Amino acid sequence: MGAMNEKIRFVLVGVVNTVTDFSILFILASVFGVATIIANVISTSIALGVSYLLNKKAVFRNTDTHNYRQVILFVIVTLSGLWIVQGIIIWATVGMIAVIVHDDKVALFGAKLIATLFSLIWNYLWYSRVVFRQEKSSEK
Repeated sequence: MGAMNEKIRFVLVGVVNTVTDFSILFILASVFGVATIIANVISTSIALGVSYLLNKKAVFRNTDTHNYRQVILFVIVTLSGLWIVQGIIIWATVGMIAVIVHDDKVALFGAKLIATLFSLIWNYLWYSRVVFRQEKSSEK
């Protein structure tokens, strides 16, 4: 049951991160008039930081104090999922979906949704097995 709870917490943290990203982007761009690109860089950077902290503490309950290593690995895994995994999946599926729905925007949305699911799995596997893996504590 513990692994299932961990997966549920992971999905919930993903929802919080997405809401954080979108909210900050909207507030910066719409309320404060920050340029969209700059607002997006700020919102995704904040969401990345929130994601690291929530995944470390709430999802994987990691107590490792070697944060420098974890932060680097977390950023590499997360950006690989966003830029490489999603890019490949979108590239591989958007054309197939467009043939079915005959609408490029709907096809892109569907491809992005599929790519997001793949990157969710990518992130969970790497976070749980590498980034936040707890070393067996030895009594000192």
